[in-house]
Amino acid sequence: MTAQAHDETGKAKILVSACLLGHAVRYDGTAKPLLHPLLARWQAEGRLVTLCPEVSAGLPVPRPPAEIEPGASGVDVIAGTARVLEKTGGDATAAFLQAADNALALVVRTGCRYALLIDGSPSCGSIAIYDGRFEGHKQPGEGVVAARLRQAGIAVYAHSQIEDLARALERETQG
Repeated sequence: MTAQAHDETGKAKILVSACLLGHAVRYDGTAKPLLHPLLARWQAEGRLVTLCPEVSAGLPVPRPPAEIEPGASGVDVIAGTARVLEKTGGDATAAFLQAADNALALVVRTGCRYALLIDGSPSCGSIAIYDGRFEGHKQPGEGVVAARLRQAGIAVYAHSQIEDLARALERETQG
């Protein structure tokens, strides 16, 4: 049996970062809930597929902060030309690549064609990521999961782009 891109009501499925739904899975053991009526509606409609890619790859909560090396992004990590490093000095690249593979496997299995991800994360960032210096500065770029999903043709949106996602879903139902 193959996964359906829509649920039984014909509505598209959306992969969502677990922290946006209030799960305390971030590196520091917190959540970053997105309290938005659209998200609540999609959840009530059963359209959301929830995942914390980093936890799915076996990373603990809490865990050391991690950032992609300076000047690089998730595409570079996937290409093998950059690493994801922990603030403590550890190399978390393998776990972040596993997280991306887990996210891709889940969207394939569930038929998601859209993703709503927390921005800034070395996994889920889709507009900006931290610059790799652990000083709190961001740079344009995407995390490893966002890059892997986009390479597979998934439409990836940052949490700040929820209205854009809603418009894309609306266009799909009209088309």
